[in-house]
Amino acid sequence: MRYFTTRYTSLEGPLAGPGPAMFGTESSLSMFLNTLTPKFYVALTGTSSLISGLILIFEWWYFRKYGTSFIEQVSVSHLRPLLGGVDSSTPSTSNTSNGEADSNRQSVSECKVWRNPLNLFRGAEYNRYTWVTGREPLTYYDMNLSAQDHQTFFTCDSDHLRPADAIMQKAWRERNPQARISAAHEALELEDCATAFILLAEEEATTIMEAERLFKQALKAGDGCYRRSQQLQHHGAQYEAQHRRDTNVLVYIKRRLAMCSRKLGRTREAVKMMRDLCVFQLMKEFPLLSMFNIHENLLESLLELQNYADVQAVLAKYDDISLPKSATICYTAALLKARAVSDKFSPEAASRRGLSTAEMNAVEAIHRAVEFNPHVPKYLLEMKSLILPPEHILKRGDSEAIAYAFFHLQHWKRVEGALNLLHCTWEGTFRMIPYPLEKGHLFYPYPICTETADRELLPMFHEVSVYPKKELPFFILFTAGLCSFTAMLALLTHQFPELMGVFAKAFLSTLFAPLNFIMEKVESILPSSLWHQLTRI
Repeated sequence: MRYFTTRYTSLEGPLAGPGPAMFGTESSLSMFLNTLTPKFYVALTGTSSLISGLILIFEWWYFRKYGTSFIEQVSVSHLRPLLGGVDSSTPSTSNTSNGEADSNRQSVSECKVWRNPLNLFRGAEYNRYTWVTGREPLTYYDMNLSAQDHQTFFTCDSDHLRPADAIMQKAWRERNPQARISAAHEALELEDCATAFILLAEEEATTIMEAERLFKQALKAGDGCYRRSQQLQHHGAQYEAQHRRDTNVLVYIKRRLAMCSRKLGRTREAVKMMRDLCVFQLMKEFPLLSMFNIHENLLESLLELQNYADVQAVLAKYDDISLPKSATICYTAALLKARAVSDKFSPEAASRRGLSTAEMNAVEAIHRAVEFNPHVPKYLLEMKSLILPPEHILKRGDSEAIAYAFFHLQHWKRVEGALNLLHCTWEGTFRMIPYPLEKGHLFYPYPICTETADRELLPMFHEVSVYPKKELPFFILFTAGLCSFTAMLALLTHQFPELMGVFAKAFLSTLFAPLNFIMEKVESILPSSLWHQLTRI
């Protein structure tokens, strides 16, 4: 009997041990909370608000610059592989891999930067804008691309044989505009150099008339070089390269002369010159000639003359599936079809009786154009302000939309009801495009690289149009809420320290109440010996 009594007594200690230990922990926690002053809560919430605010600022800056959340990108790129996550972008079959490769190649080709067929004159137009507003309409990236184009169009390996061409070869590589202009004058002192006249017409001439005078001098010099190199082109690779360069120079001069005539109001003369250039371009099999896209200049001039039959004929020739599309082709086709029905179109009447065949064709043409470049309608409807178009554009991007609307907005306004039809129907395009944008409806999926390239091409003061519109990442919203909440707590604690202290104690007591309840249940369920071993551990 004494043995059992002893055993029972020895179990009383362990059985009763957890209770005082638990209550001791609670009392220590309560004592610690009571010793905290309101200044501690102010410092704690203020520091939390500051840290979350810094994170919010960094996240917002990173999202505005790169279009994605930094925390999300790090989580997906680095933390997910460490945790054993599977990259969903990894193709599971060879067919998927081939399909993605084709899609990537198409995306890369669509993100290629093209020279703007209707680019303005740097001296007579871009520089005048800078003199009036004090803003630079061209970015360094855009001007650097132009310098590369000029070296490709106007130089060749045999330039060292002619002193003037050797000087111009160095001039095209100069970054300083005044150094380029000085080099062009130096080349003209030696001989009549066509490329020197081109540089002066583009950059030094302050009016279109002065630029036209210089281009006419360039035409006279360039035509003579072209005729001489044409006779020698079959004498070797060097002469062939020289003839190719002279051909590029001649086409460039005639195209700019046609644009001068268009700007000076001699539109019929400009159309004749552009038609001759299109024929010349089809006759010559030089790849660089296709980069000028002279047919887009011709379309704009024909629209100015309101010669819609000839516009349709040009579209029939160039709106082909084998050729790269452009906003000019797609939206001009939509304008012609809208012109047939826009003057009598009424959304209320169309909703009652339905769309006729001609109206359906016009709406489908608008949807086709909007799918190709969804940025254009906001500029045509004057929902966004226009700026001077850049010297290079990205097809399907905001830069192409600006370049198109800058020259073609007047043609849409001239057709009665065309903008009204566009306003009523353009947003319906987005209901037809599959979402997410894994595939297009009539074209390839919209490339994801347009925003980055457009930010390089367009000046900083312009707000780049983004499609599809990116929603703010979760982490930016979370840090914004956390920063606001902690800042509010810090302010309330500073203004009402005693009241906030009571609230803090009540909140912590409520927070730990479920834990205390669980611990009490565990004490009553677990055997005393097991609980003793757990407490010792």
